[in-house]
Amino acid sequence: MKVPHIKTELPGPRAKSVIERDQRYSSPAYGRIYPLVVRQGHGMVIEDVDGNLFLDFTAGIAVASTGHSHPKVVAAIEEQARKFLHFCGSDFYYEPMAELVGKLCQLAPGAAAKKVFLTNSGTEAIEAAIKLARYATKRQHVIAFLGSFHGRTMGSLSLTASRASHRAHFGPFLPDVHHLPYGYCHRCPYHLTYGSCGIECVRFIEHTLFRQKVAPQEVAAIFVEPIQGEGGYVVPPPEYLVMLKDICARHGILLVADEIQTGFGRTGKMFACEHWAVEPDILCVAKGIASGLPLGAMIARSDLSTWTAGTHGSTFGGNPVACAAALATIALLEDGLVENAARVGGFLRDKLERLKASVPVISDVRGLGLMIGVELAKPDGEREPDPELRNRVIRKAFEKGLLLLGCGQSTVRFCPPLIVTEAEAEVAAELFGSALREVTPT
Repeated sequence: MKVPHIKTELPGPRAKSVIERDQRYSSPAYGRIYPLVVRQGHGMVIEDVDGNLFLDFTAGIAVASTGHSHPKVVAAIEEQARKFLHFCGSDFYYEPMAELVGKLCQLAPGAAAKKVFLTNSGTEAIEAAIKLARYATKRQHVIAFLGSFHGRTMGSLSLTASRASHRAHFGPFLPDVHHLPYGYCHRCPYHLTYGSCGIECVRFIEHTLFRQKVAPQEVAAIFVEPIQGEGGYVVPPPEYLVMLKDICARHGILLVADEIQTGFGRTGKMFACEHWAVEPDILCVAKGIASGLPLGAMIARSDLSTWTAGTHGSTFGGNPVACAAALATIALLEDGLVENAARVGGFLRDKLERLKASVPVISDVRGLGLMIGVELAKPDGEREPDPELRNRVIRKAFEKGLLLLGCGQSTVRFCPPLIVTEAEAEVAAELFGSALREVTPT
């Protein structure tokens, strides 16, 4: 059957029943995007409980890297589940965990020896990195960036600054966290132009922050997303990460790369840092690591991993079934999916760039690999963000059978499973263009 295939109104009758039951009992903290009620997923296709088929360009927020229920991942899960489901990796040993941490050390950017701590999620990887950075440096202050999203637990939330609503009424947060503007050239916070700006977004750290607010000798780490995710799929200028790394090296500060959304092939390389040949001191990963099973990791240089037994731990982190899924996922990534992300991502970006030329409300198309953002703006020549238009476009795309998500103030993100074909990317671009034209004021 051709996909997408929408045969009922949305939501359909069964979906409405599930939604009603869910809303009666689930926490209002859950932020539902549109009324999609999933029955099953295979590859690039999501089927809802009413039999409607959708083309998925969300990958469960960049998690289903190998597509939904890839047979090789499912087989690895089944095989491990028959052996044993759990035995705490903080207290004992088992082969899937030992194999996975070794593989992660091999894959992580740079030649330095590394150590891995496995977690259940991305936010837990960030929490571990905060603790290790302070433990290893004996410093307290941390630098993060406006627009960043590092998680919602209290430590990582202290670094997160993508939406005020994420932080409202939860303070006080960790002390001594300093937020600076990110390298967002399309909307430069310093009102400068790339090419003549001197990369002010990095220079500000030394010539202002370190002079007027905190001495560099007190800073433990800089936490940065190589490409901002929730902040709007923002790709910084090419000098950005290299200059951050240089500042860190000169002042004994650790560079912590949050690759929770950019890692595991999403950008056309195994890790986004590789695009700029930057080796972080600590690397935090999750999302696409295990094709949907809960798993994250903090990968740190061995010489930093000085903390002793019991200083950190996790009951479920590194669960053996999740480790088996991760090993199967990595094998598929290495067998061509990373290259596919680069190739099809380039194809999709070209299609979206062509759309931009004919649709004035598209103010920017940016991204690497299959991490592409299309920013929408009011057609007033001032590039003022238009979040309401973005939300209408995403809803209209859903009604046409294309699953998309937003990010930033008014950006639509394209982050499909890495198995996507050029034909599927072309369908997605056409459906997006159709949805955009239907909801754009004439």
